[in-house]
Amino acid sequence: MSVVGFDVGFLNCYVAVARAGGIETVANEYSDRCTPACVSFGPRNRSIGAAAKSQVVTNCKNTVQGFKRFHGRAFSDPYIQSLKSSLVYDLAQMPSGTTGIKTRYEKHFGIEFLGLLANDSLYHPPQVPCYYTDAERRSVVDAAQIAGLNCLRLMNETTAVALAYGIYKQDLPAPEEKPRIVVFVDIGHSGYQTSVCAFNKGKLKILATACDPELGGKDFDEMLVRHFCEEFGKKYKLDVKTKPRALVRLYQECEKLKKLMSANSSDLPLNIECFMNDIDVSGKLNRGQFEEMCADVLARVEAPLHNLMEQAKLKKEDIYAVEIVGGASRIPSVKERISKFFGKELSTTLNADEAVARGCALQCAILSPAFKVREFSITDAVAYPISLKWNSAAEEGLSDCEVFPKNHAAPFSKVLTFYRREPFSLEAYYNTPRELPYPDPTIGQFVIQKVVPQASGESSKVKVKVRVNIHGIFSVSSASLVEVQKTEEGEEPMDTEHRLKNTQDKTEKKSDQPPQAKKPKVKTKVLELPIENSPQWELAIDMLNLFVENEGKMIMQDKLEKERNDAKNYVEEYVYDMRDKLHGRLEKFVSEAVNILSFQLEDTENWLYEDGEDQPKQQYIDKLAELKKLGQPIQERYMESEERPRAFDDMGKQIQMYMKIVEAYKTKEEQYDHLDQEDINKVDKMVNDAMIWMNSKMNQQSKLSLTVEPAVRVREIQDKTKELYSTCNPIVTKPKPKVELPKDDKAGEQNGPVNGQEKAPAEGTEKGTADSTGNPPSTESTNPRPDMDLD
Repeated sequence: MSVVGFDVGFLNCYVAVARAGGIETVANEYSDRCTPACVSFGPRNRSIGAAAKSQVVTNCKNTVQGFKRFHGRAFSDPYIQSLKSSLVYDLAQMPSGTTGIKTRYEKHFGIEFLGLLANDSLYHPPQVPCYYTDAERRSVVDAAQIAGLNCLRLMNETTAVALAYGIYKQDLPAPEEKPRIVVFVDIGHSGYQTSVCAFNKGKLKILATACDPELGGKDFDEMLVRHFCEEFGKKYKLDVKTKPRALVRLYQECEKLKKLMSANSSDLPLNIECFMNDIDVSGKLNRGQFEEMCADVLARVEAPLHNLMEQAKLKKEDIYAVEIVGGASRIPSVKERISKFFGKELSTTLNADEAVARGCALQCAILSPAFKVREFSITDAVAYPISLKWNSAAEEGLSDCEVFPKNHAAPFSKVLTFYRREPFSLEAYYNTPRELPYPDPTIGQFVIQKVVPQASGESSKVKVKVRVNIHGIFSVSSASLVEVQKTEEGEEPMDTEHRLKNTQDKTEKKSDQPPQAKKPKVKTKVLELPIENSPQWELAIDMLNLFVENEGKMIMQDKLEKERNDAKNYVEEYVYDMRDKLHGRLEKFVSEAVNILSFQLEDTENWLYEDGEDQPKQQYIDKLAELKKLGQPIQERYMESEERPRAFDDMGKQIQMYMKIVEAYKTKEEQYDHLDQEDINKVDKMVNDAMIWMNSKMNQQSKLSLTVEPAVRVREIQDKTKELYSTCNPIVTKPKPKVELPKDDKAGEQNGPVNGQEKAPAEGTEKGTADSTGNPPSTESTNPRPDMDLD
């Protein structure tokens, strides 16, 4: 199980994982921590990430990027329709009315299908912009489910940044003290978000959020592309927008130029070879010209900041720090305007690219039972005010109520009470449609079913629980019918003492207490009611299951295609590698008369680039086995030739060692005089037989050519050496027997220490004898200085 946080951006993705040592941003298969948010569809498989990014130019019609902005959007949305003309790939309408993308698979893929591509069971919270609506958030959750991810929390990007900023701070004020106010500004490629957060020790609370969903780094890229399209049209008579590939290349180069201008203010060149119609184009621009060109875009930076401060009802003096993150935050003119607005230097203590992913991973570690994390509570805010409307039975018209105002704490639940005789419906909607990124403010319809009147005919009391959950998604989580039944009880009996007291009171004065009233007995019965949820643009269960099934099929197809390509690459690799070796170190091991392998390799190479370009996996496996059948014997002869002298040398050393031991035994050396004659004769025979065998094989091999099979293989020599060792070594390493001591020495030992201790002194001797008082025995001091006592 992995605990992971995802930052799925417009252009790139970052993945952070929680480990025992902290939070780490992981690298992809290219050892890069930044992975392009890109998917490319080939004839048989998909490419994801960096592999897909490399196909943006060559396979532009089937390479999809920037799909984050299509989540939860209807195809009829004016925003979607305005984007169609600027996209290289084609959009299509899904059966549910949402936006899809058409690829060479001849299928329309929903944005949920493309949103998060993975195949691991992970605990993770992905992030979303704080301005995402209910429909967009549901779309991202569906995408996580399709990808097989266990989404613990859908987290606002600025909230994730705030968590990454605050959880490591040791100097935050105590909970009862005035909170520290920090503003977070996130300017990415496609969106501009701000939030103001109150920090106390162990907790953070989002006070307000403001945004401009249409402002980001892409707007600066767009201004550059527009400028150079006009310049190349005048200078080279080229209409760039008519050629998708040329337009994609221009976007790539303009993005690089924008990054260079952030670090340099001098003139910078833009050169593209073979741009269109085999024409090389060039241009230049400096930072001053760029900022003048983007003046209208830069003017939009301050508006969300004004809105943020008004919502939070704060003054600029209340702000402790302004932390800025996001790719576009590196543009000098953007930083300058934000710094000027707040009148203070901007803080850049967080990694501008990885802060969101790291915050998500921290949140996931907090929610996961597998990690012990410092307690830190997070209170988010509702981005748009949410209202409910329903048909009022009393007023015979529509009634509405604002349930969650803007910037209300989330997650949060509320209970509403209705009095109804029959089932009724509630419609949830955003009551400030002008603030929404799309025109339809509807969240969804929720029908409370099986409502019946009371037995007396009166309206039933229905309690409805509405909730904005941990993902920021609104729902009617439960509904219950409350039945109240009243029964009367008789007058309670009084005890004797009470009666006597009442009698005495009547004779003296009237009782001040009223007479005992009958108490009604109330019995409450709660019945859970079913709810029919119809959220706007949410994927139906059957459609969601279909997407999950299709994803599984495509994962399997990708796996099979990878195996097929690997099999083809193995054949190609073997052809090139073997051909080089045949003209190198293997040349003297190949017979000229039977050298058909070279011709076979040449034929295979031609086949790979002609008929073998697109063949089943098994055919490549068979072709490789056919080549190895010819090439393996040659390689084995080479390996035998290289290892055989070493094997004979090892065997010769063993023989010489055992021969010296036999000779030492014959000369009566003390080291081996304990060995048996029969065993030594056995060793002598084994050594002689081994020497004869080795000399015979060496003579046979020396007469053979390198192009034929060897007379003896290395394995046989090693087996023979092991046999010699296993037979002779136990004999020659036999230890000498232990020598017993004479009997006189044993008797002397008995007068000495017994079991490692001295014998006890006889009774009455000076040592160990107590005096008449019972004190411990005294011993004569051996201290050479009588004036010193021994402790």
